[in-house]
Amino acid sequence: MSPTWQPDKDDVVDLSKIGTIGWLRFVLRAIPIIALILVCLVLLLLTRLIERPFFGLRRPITPYITQFVCRNAFRIMGMGFTVKGAQMRHSGAVVANHSSWLDIFSLNAAKRVYFVSKSEVAGWPGIGALARATGTVFIERDPRKARVQKEVFESRLKAGHKLLFFPEGTSTDGLRVLPFKSTLFAAFFAPELRDILWVQPVSVNYTAPKGEEARFYGWWGEMDFFPHLIKTLAVRKAGSVEVVYHPPLRVAEAESRKSMALACEQAVRSGHHIAGLT
Repeated sequence: MSPTWQPDKDDVVDLSKIGTIGWLRFVLRAIPIIALILVCLVLLLLTRLIERPFFGLRRPITPYITQFVCRNAFRIMGMGFTVKGAQMRHSGAVVANHSSWLDIFSLNAAKRVYFVSKSEVAGWPGIGALARATGTVFIERDPRKARVQKEVFESRLKAGHKLLFFPEGTSTDGLRVLPFKSTLFAAFFAPELRDILWVQPVSVNYTAPKGEEARFYGWWGEMDFFPHLIKTLAVRKAGSVEVVYHPPLRVAEAESRKSMALACEQAVRSGHHIAGLT
């Protein structure tokens, strides 16, 4: 599995084999998950009305609501969820490998974090609204806005937010870890942040349902979201996900953003279940 892997053309989810029982399982899981999200979204927005004037950028309450939703979504799916390693208490960021839209649930269920996502996600139906409500930071691939975005990162980090990045820059089939891009690490090296921030690498490992291919939960290339969602919820017995926290790295001890990116990549690879294939 080469680190220069590119998404292949077999990124179309085949729903023809789900069958009537599979569709029934999808409905029985989808309805309570949707209800859980909607009810808790209303609660989150109402709570945020109180949080914002008293705490500003800081969110001492609403992240617990997000964590509650994600943990119970796994319970409804029947999907195993485990966490290994110690979560850092330092100020700073979290970086992880990116295999699926399920990473959002996996990483939010394990820790109260705020995702950094491409700006296009803000416009996605449903998902964009949820992302905005939970405090996601949106970035644009526009060099002219790099300075403004860096200032946003700095303000959020100073507010104590654990910002979560996917340094691979894209999602994969879950069988590998791609080289980490160092661009987003630059914000950590601002003079007023470098001496106080840490970065914690995290490995996210998915185990496919019995009888399914190893990359069952992978979501890559041009794969459509809704067919993948249907497949995930329609499976007879779900697989599992493991989130592995590695020792945090102090930014002040890194020579550069590139060396920091490489060190994080190596840590994530070391905890990847299919490390021999990365």
